[in-house]
Amino acid sequence: MAHDGCEGVSLPVVSSLKRDNITDIEINISDAAITALKSSMKGDEGTHVLVVSAQDGGCSGYMYDMAIVEEPKDQAYQRVEVSGMAILVHNRDSALLNGIMIDFKDSLMGGGFQIENPNADRSCGCGQSFG
Repeated sequence: MAHDGCEGVSLPVVSSLKRDNITDIEINISDAAITALKSSMKGDEGTHVLVVSAQDGGCSGYMYDMAIVEEPKDQAYQRVEVSGMAILVHNRDSALLNGIMIDFKDSLMGGGFQIENPNADRSCGCGQSFG
């Protein structure tokens, strides 16, 4: 979904953190997001995971990326178990994403997953990227 030239779900600006800092990850997820995620996984919770990452790009430097994929065989991911589902964050993104709150909003204007980031200093006008 595009907003004012930005795409994807974005992170607000985090100026004091760097990708090379590895932090033990903690993720919060709302009941609405759990329901939406289970619906998206369609019973594949045993073999698939949600990977949340910070991708270069967007209006301000980084954008959230969320993808349901087969579980990677990579030890560089941190795993959080939520209601029988696994959420993975790569170590390189751990400092940027630690403490995020994943929510799901359903609205007439087009709902979807939303991420609140306590590490954010600011976000771009479209709310889709951070720097």
